Amino acid sequence: MKRNYLILAAVLLVALIAGYLAASNKGTINLDQFAPKVPGGEFELQSINGPVKLSDYKGKLVLIYFGYTYCPDVCPTALSLTGTALAQLEPEELAQVQMLFVSVDPARDSVDRLDEYSHFFHPSIIGITGSKAEIDDITKRYGAYYKIVDTGSKTDYPVDHSSQTMVVGKNGEVVATIAHGTSPDEVVKTLRKYL
Repeated sequence: MKRNYLILAAVLLVALIAGYLAASNKGTINLDQFAPKVPGGEFELQSINGPVKLSDYKGKLVLIYFGYTYCPDVCPTALSLTGTALAQLEPEELAQVQMLFVSVDPARDSVDRLDEYSHFFHPSIIGITGSKAEIDDITKRYGAYYKIVDTGSKTDYPVDHSSQTMVVGKNGEVVATIAHGTSPDEVVKTLRKYL
């Protein structure tokens, strides 16, 4: 009986902490307040139209999201919310923003599939991927993670991955992260802050 009370107390404590964090969370973390900063940096991955480098978008605000097209819920939610935010921008604002969807599952995510999947959420989102070594390098440098779950199948497996969107400023440095589930209105506020 005492064990049940302890479990109930733990659940209530977790619920209170989660409620506090949700109420106080604006959705965006400004990385200037933390040290050390996420190093980020240049990379080159492949899209349906050929190589894509971060430096291709110098002078633009770049959003980077790491995921995969077979993701059942986290990726579609994140891309849908961000795509809705992009649709709310004025044309001159949108021209200064580029979102990149980096697949961490290159074995299943061809550039054709990535292109179709990314454009479903917004026509300006570009799907890119590379070799495992390239993906390992970029996820490490951008403070993201992923792990392919071994189910014994080469075609049917989940991938655990981080769910935040990295915001790279016009100077090429990571300036903020957008938490998973952040509303489109809050995403728009973040983008306008750094435009």
